[in-house]
Amino acid sequence: MNAPHEVAANYIEIGKKKTQIPISKMLVLAIMAGMFIALGAVGANTASATITNASLAKLIGAMVFPTGLTMVLIAGSELFTGNTLMVIPLLSKEITVGAMLKNWLFVFIGNLIGAIVIVLICAVGNQWGMFDGALAVTTIKVAVAKSSLDFSSAIALGIGCNLLVCVAIWISFAAKTVVGKVVGLYLPIMLFVLSGFEHNVANMYYVPAGIIAAMNQNFAALAVQAGINIDALGWGTFFYHNLLPVTIGNIIGGSILVGCVYWYSYLKK
Repeated sequence: MNAPHEVAANYIEIGKKKTQIPISKMLVLAIMAGMFIALGAVGANTASATITNASLAKLIGAMVFPTGLTMVLIAGSELFTGNTLMVIPLLSKEITVGAMLKNWLFVFIGNLIGAIVIVLICAVGNQWGMFDGALAVTTIKVAVAKSSLDFSSAIALGIGCNLLVCVAIWISFAAKTVVGKVVGLYLPIMLFVLSGFEHNVANMYYVPAGIIAAMNQNFAALAVQAGINIDALGWGTFFYHNLLPVTIGNIIGGSILVGCVYWYSYLKK
């Protein structure tokens, strides 16, 4: 395996290459990553939909969700949260702030597009109708919970999430085999989901899925019957109470708590 200082040194070149990807290809790869993470979220919701014990449902969903990042890293794509590690080549003066921010912007947009594609596939395919609508109720419930976070809580939960996501990516870069990469990333990702931390790209599926599912009268009625306040859902609420603060937290967790720390520990001269 690669030692931590070797991972840090290797990521300088990885980050440089990310800034050199043409925008059109960057968007396509980001769309794929958004789809992969969204599919992990679909699987997590589906696996836990009929489990009445809340902690067990969370555990089962957390065990499924890492499939998303596995596809991102092994199949190849561009994920916003992982790209917060580009602060490493930035601090090493190998890329510019502008180049890093350009990558973040287009990858963020692509991730959002990819996640919405999966939302639309699930909506048109009536995937949320599984288990007599229980999956729709779960989908709406998750979206309401995420939309109801206050700004500071969403930032804090975003920090915790991307600390673990970037550590998972770091571990996967240490491995030299596909099996090693998958095993290495699995536990930190499972831990972030189990702990209720917030991932902005996953939420690009979770919340829009809940919003659109609640537009179905039958699904909305089932959610209300289950005691869920669907009035808490809305696009403005999604962007302000979840996506914006979670993204801020993800940047802090990935770029500062992982990227800056490991750059200082292994690369600063």
